[in-house]
Amino acid sequence: MIRRIIRINEEACTGCGACAAACHEGAITMIDGKARLTREDYCDGLGDCLPACPADAITFEEREAPAYDEAAVRAAKAEKAASQPVHRCPGSRTRIMEREERFDAKSDAAMQSQLAQWPVQIKLVPVNAPYFAGADLLIAADCTAYAYGDFHNAFIRGRVTLIGCPKLDATDYSEKLTQILTDNPVKSVTIVRMEVPCCGGLEQAVKRAIQTSGKSIPDGVVVISTDGKRLNG
Repeated sequence: MIRRIIRINEEACTGCGACAAACHEGAITMIDGKARLTREDYCDGLGDCLPACPADAITFEEREAPAYDEAAVRAAKAEKAASQPVHRCPGSRTRIMEREERFDAKSDAAMQSQLAQWPVQIKLVPVNAPYFAGADLLIAADCTAYAYGDFHNAFIRGRVTLIGCPKLDATDYSEKLTQILTDNPVKSVTIVRMEVPCCGGLEQAVKRAIQTSGKSIPDGVVVISTDGKRLNG
């Protein structure tokens, strides 16, 4: 049948994986560092992957393609969910930390951690954790804390922190983030990402989650360069 389906320009693709994470149907697979449409029958032609691509490497086209198989997509999702290991690591236990202002006279460079809660990984955090109530939320690419020297004071202080890597985590952050924003009275969201293209996937996931939640939540984006400079914000 002739229908609308996506087309991926492999030459323009940077291999960030944002489109694969944004595709709820699992039609896109990362192969040899490039995104490829491996299951045409899983592509619904709605294009959730298009705004996620920071390189504009995805477009629509009308061509001969198998029909969208919704039943097969549901079955594949169920199979994937059943194969996921159940994590019962004690390190994922929810915890809130009380921080006191402290100065170490021995060293001006000494700095106390400003992390206020645990866990911090987007994949591990409970969606209804008590610290989300009235929170100013920080959603950061995990590399940013290593690149930006004053990360704790500049970004973590006074915020609830969530981190992730859209290139390495084979998951769609937007689904969980949507649930967090929908179920909790979050006051604001600050996104901190690296300048590299793959970090666009994190930014797009957060913005998609805010939109899907139906709430008007103030948000801002700060970009960090690979040599540790704050490029905006």
